[in-house]
Amino acid sequence: MYIGSTGLRGLHHLVYEVVDNSVDEALAGHCDEVEVTIHPDNRVTVVDNGRGIPVAMHEKEGKPALEVVLTVLHAGGKFGDSGYKVSGGLHGVGVSVVNALSEHLWVEVRRDGHHWTQEYGRGVPEGPMVKGEPTAETGTTITFLSDGDIFETLDFEFTTLEQRLRETAFLTRGLRIRITDERGEGSSAEFHYEGGISDFVSYLNENKEPVQKKVIFFEGESVEGQVEVAMQWNSSYQESIFSFANNINTHEGGSHLSGFRSALTSTLNRYAREKGLLKANDDNLSGEDVREGLTAVVSAKLTDPQFEGQTKTKLGNPGMAGFVQRIVNDRLAEFLEENPSEANQVIRKAVSAAQARIAARKARDTTRRKSALENSHLPGKLADCSVRDPSLAELFVVEGDSAGGSAKQGRDRSTQAVL
Repeated sequence: MYIGSTGLRGLHHLVYEVVDNSVDEALAGHCDEVEVTIHPDNRVTVVDNGRGIPVAMHEKEGKPALEVVLTVLHAGGKFGDSGYKVSGGLHGVGVSVVNALSEHLWVEVRRDGHHWTQEYGRGVPEGPMVKGEPTAETGTTITFLSDGDIFETLDFEFTTLEQRLRETAFLTRGLRIRITDERGEGSSAEFHYEGGISDFVSYLNENKEPVQKKVIFFEGESVEGQVEVAMQWNSSYQESIFSFANNINTHEGGSHLSGFRSALTSTLNRYAREKGLLKANDDNLSGEDVREGLTAVVSAKLTDPQFEGQTKTKLGNPGMAGFVQRIVNDRLAEFLEENPSEANQVIRKAVSAAQARIAARKARDTTRRKSALENSHLPGKLADCSVRDPSLAELFVVEGDSAGGSAKQGRDRSTQAVL
């Protein structure tokens, strides 16, 4: 199945596929509004103000481009001026699959000075494309009723769609998305974030105490693609790092996240050493130390994303790791140099995390050692030494509590044990 399942997940994916078409227009700079409506009969309408799906005759197929987009797999975004440098969506199968899995689909295009309409039943045109009234507007409206013979349920969950659309708005800076649920008592929400993923980090840190005032943001572009990074530490002890590739949540991480984590650890350690915030005999801060309390969003945009992993939500493009690493190394180092006060706060938090980690490890080792000794069934009482190197340790075996007491008082506790 191109949509993953015939359950709720697959049902919602139909909406995502149609919305992703509109987001592609937004990423290309041709759309800034998308509206999603769930009707009482579970029909869904998606309206955008993009350029509109092309309606001219397709040379190879011999029929309108609109019909090709709605009936040929992977046809979307490949018609002359409508081609996209970056395309969203996990599978990228387009509205043709939505059409095939819908009992009925209606499409209206506003383009080339006119309204254009066509209707489909289970993926098959019910008539030719019709040229309608003149209009100066542009955009596309798609309404579909999912096929009840295919899906286990047609009852969309508003909260699931709301969460996904909010995420999409964060990741597509400046795009306004509205969702309206006309069922029951009705619900609605609107999302519009000029700050993009910086606003996303602020939203995630809403109920937390930030360590630095402003969200750190930087972006870069190369032949590998584009990357945006937003990050802010807070006083909590958990890390919250989210990564995306072409607006898909890469739950399993991937090359872009690996590059970010590697650069974060090396850059903070380098800065801490240069500024004397780590002493010469101190161990380097670990990845866990520097990520404690960090909220971050890493968003990559690629022309040809390679997804892998069990759920196809892990980015596999190998070149992205080095690219992201270079961007984070350079731009984070700049931020630390230009904001020494905030940099010191970040390093102090990481050093504190390292100290807590080391203390916890020592306590854990002591407990395990004690437990091992208690369960060793030694014929006597052991007063252990603290040294960890067996070559430096001595064991004195004495008979009786009296001799044992004297030996304990006269021993070097660091290297001498008494049994």
